[in-house]
Formats: sequence, structure tokens, C-alpha cells
Amino acid sequence: MKPSFEVVEPSFGSSFYYSKYVENANNMAHLWHYHPEIEMVFVNGGAGKRQIGSHVSYYTDGDLILIGSNLPHCGFTDTNTGNKNETVIQMKPEFLGSTFLGLQEIKGIHELFDKAKDGIAFGSETMRKVGDRIEMMDDQPPFERLLTLLSVLKELELANDYKILNADGFSMEMQVQDNDRINMIFNYVKDHFQEQISLQHVAEMSSMTVPSFCRYFKKITKKTFTHFVNEYRVVHASKLLAEKPISIANISYESGFNNFSHFNKLFKEFTGKSASEYRNELKSVIK
Repeated sequence: MKPSFEVVEPSFGSSFYYSKYVENANNMAHLWHYHPEIEMVFVNGGAGKRQIGSHVSYYTDGDLILIGSNLPHCGFTDTNTGNKNETVIQMKPEFLGSTFLGLQEIKGIHELFDKAKDGIAFGSETMRKVGDRIEMMDDQPPFERLLTLLSVLKELELANDYKILNADGFSMEMQVQDNDRINMIFNYVKDHFQEQISLQHVAEMSSMTVPSFCRYFKKITKKTFTHFVNEYRVVHASKLLAEKPISIANISYESGFNNFSHFNKLFKEFTGKSASEYRNELKSVIK
């Protein structure tokens, strides 16, 4: 029930791990996992789902994200994503050395790593600036690859088009008991969001009363449990709207909503537009 702990080995002759996957060749997409390494992921084109910590959302034209140490996440590409390539870079927080990170010219990168504890998604302008550089690292020898990585990190540090994905203060680096419990809850929602989820049942799974569980979940994730479940369902619905030519009513049921009008209301609350407007806009973006 816990996320898998991924062991990351640096690429040969390098202080960090680098891999570029063609299309959907990265097989981590379905796994909920974590590792102490900071992870940068660049998805070149395509549309898919992000699940990072307690945050779930949908990207529509590629993605560039930075994920902090020990922040659980799923992979970002699958057979339906439609991306050209996916590049993954994983580096230990101290891979540059504490003295180097303390230099005036570099200290902004240390602050970037600190911000990444909540997960960061960068916008299209930053993707345009660094995407080619990230991909060309595949053909570079280790020293040039390191210099390119430093230039990319500097660009991310200076970027203005970014979004912090998890609420301030969210952290999976909790007591072992808390970590096991919250991961059990996340996995349960991931596996059962298409079904009716009983708050009473989830509280009992967590060995808590319902009021205690509600306070606990809000304290850890900065969201109510109901909000988290509904958000997960809406994000899944947005994924289906892009990938499946089926009716919006069917999409609402496949996403775990038993009441179509309730689905429409929540979808507009979360996205700012109706499901039909979302689908029409998405078609124009993908074209």
C-alpha cells in the first residue's frame, strides 16, 4: 500500500542520473514512488496527468516539473499521452556539494531546490528556453552535461512562469507512522476513486474517528478529504475528455460521480469552465 522506494544510481561517469525515453517508454508511469533525489522531468509535447504529493492536475502541451526530495509522485507519460520524448534527471540535494551550493553565484539554485519540496510546474516560456538543452544532454560527455544542467537550473531559478503544486507546508517527510498512514489513504483513493468512498471506512482504515481523521488529513495535506477525492475525480475526468470520444455524462460516471449535475458543478468550480468548454478548448490546443 506504500509508495515504492526507488533506488537511483547516477549515470556512468556522472554525479546525477539522466535518461531520455522515446514516447511512452518510461515504465514508471503507473507507480506511486518516491526517492531522496530531486527530480526534473521534461515531457516534450503530449497531454497527461500529474500526481505529485496531494496535488493532481492535467497538462496539455508538454510539461516541465521539479519534484523535491522524498515527495511521492506517479510517472507522467503512458500509451495515451502522445509525447515525443520524456527526459528524467535525478540528483541528490547535495550532489554539487554544500560549499559549492553556498557560493553567491549558486545560492539561488539552493533556494530553487527548497521550493521544489512542494513540487513546481513551469510554463511554456521556460519550457521553450530549456527544453532543447535538456534533450541535447543525451549526447554530451559528463562534464558538458553537468554544465548544461547548471545552466538549466539557473534558468529555472530565474523563471517567472511557474506554479507551486502543493499547499505551503505540505510535506511527506513526516513521522514513519504518519507517512505510512497518509500513503495508505492516497493509494486507496488512487485505486477506488471510481467507486463510492466512505469517509467512515477510510477513517477506520486509519484507526481514527471520522472527526479526528478529518482534522488529521486537513493538517497534513491542507485540503479536506472530500476536496481531495473530488479533485482527483475531476482531474481524471479532464484526462478522459482529452482521450476518449465518449459523452460527458459517461465521463462523469467513469470518474466516480453518480450525479451528473453535481459533476458539472464541481468541474466548473475546479477548472473555471464547463466540461464541454474544457473539451472544446483542449481540442484547439492539441490541434
